[in-house]
Amino acid sequence: MAIDRFGRNIHYLRVSLTDHCNLRCVYCMPEDQTFRPNAELMQDDEIFTLVRLFASLGFDKIRLTGGEPTVRADIVGLVRGIASTEGIRSLSMTTNGILLPRLARPLKDAGLQRVNVSIDTLDPQKFKRLTRWGKLEQVWEGIFAAEAAGLTPIKLNAVIVRGYNEEDVLDLAALTLERPWQIRFIEMMPFGGVTDLQTGGVVTAAQIQHKIESEFGLLRAEGGYDGEARMYRIRGAQGKVGFISSVTVPFCSACTRARLTADGVLRMCLLREKEIDLLTPLRSGATAADLRQMVLQAVWEKPWGHGLEDGVIPLNRAMNQIGG
Repeated sequence: MAIDRFGRNIHYLRVSLTDHCNLRCVYCMPEDQTFRPNAELMQDDEIFTLVRLFASLGFDKIRLTGGEPTVRADIVGLVRGIASTEGIRSLSMTTNGILLPRLARPLKDAGLQRVNVSIDTLDPQKFKRLTRWGKLEQVWEGIFAAEAAGLTPIKLNAVIVRGYNEEDVLDLAALTLERPWQIRFIEMMPFGGVTDLQTGGVVTAAQIQHKIESEFGLLRAEGGYDGEARMYRIRGAQGKVGFISSVTVPFCSACTRARLTADGVLRMCLLREKEIDLLTPLRSGATAADLRQMVLQAVWEKPWGHGLEDGVIPLNRAMNQIGG
């Protein structure tokens, strides 16, 4: 087990497979974002080596992220290799869904269990404005393909941005009335690259919940947290509504996760800049024991929480370079 100095068992690893993306969401990156050369990113065998290392330390839950993970070459083979790693019991992915119509079934067959699909509005014009390059119908096709393939329960992530989609929360919440889906509303978090928009455009989880309850009545609490989301249900709904309030009501005391960026850097807190480079030592011939000690030391030093309330904003990476 990998235990930090506060007694938290850190067993959940988010692995970014690439910083590349086929969208340019306004809250994630500038439209002219440049990406790292593939040679500077973890190669397949390096990912497998590090996943085995983390599994040997008790990490049993992995989420694949990006950028957009489905644009990674041989994503199906990568999923198959990770899913077959001894000790990994949970393997999921966060995706924009655009490539799921052709990938959902192969990914499921390779061992992927669930997907979270990002969809911030049901309005095609707003979707285009938010993502810059995207078409809403592509995401819809991806969601239904994932459901048909059994990548369930379907979880939909919506980042709410003032001036863009705060009026869309009712339509998004209403998706749960007839479908057994989760819609998870996420407070926008500040990072390097588009910080002015991020800090000025936050719509709080409390504001979102109030808007939903004004339309549908009081939400019923559903068993506390699912991951980082506080779960509720609209009366009579098949699905659930969740709120991820990383800014206003952080869940740091229950955090069990670490992040491995696409360039092989371990980041123990999404909103802290401190990082530990694992890829360079791996490529320089570091032993498994060396890498193991580096990871254990990083876990031990995992911070209690972020510093947003003190005005500390991480600026060294944009969201697509971390993996969410």
